[in-house]
Amino acid sequence: QVQLVESGGGLVQAGGSLRLSCVASGRSISSSAMGWFRQAPGKERENVAAISWNSGSTYTADSVKGRFAISRDNAKNTVYLQMNSLKPEDTAVYYCAVGRAGVIQIGGSSYDYWGPGTQVTVSS
Repeated sequence: QVQLVESGGGLVQAGGSLRLSCVASGRSISSSAMGWFRQAPGKERENVAAISWNSGSTYTADSVKGRFAISRDNAKNTVYLQMNSLKPEDTAVYYCAVGRAGVIQIGGSSYDYWGPGTQVTVSS
């Protein structure tokens, strides 16, 4: 079992930045791909970023490409999502998740464990 806790969300003005953190406990995530997802009210969940076990491969959705970056520190059992140039449409609850394999995983069905989420609100 893995427990995930996201932090770093909050209220920010458009154009601002936030850095989300996801700390895992219960077991090491160093051999697992990790992902960040978001879901806004009335919208489908979106896989905004993903990273392979060794950071060799990363993925960012077209909607956030060039603005968001995923990284990880396996020694700290932690994954990060750096979000720059935030827009009101980035407002959502952001979740991190543990992939079923070490290679990069895209799509929610490829993830087993999920955190409770952290709210990000971007004001215009």
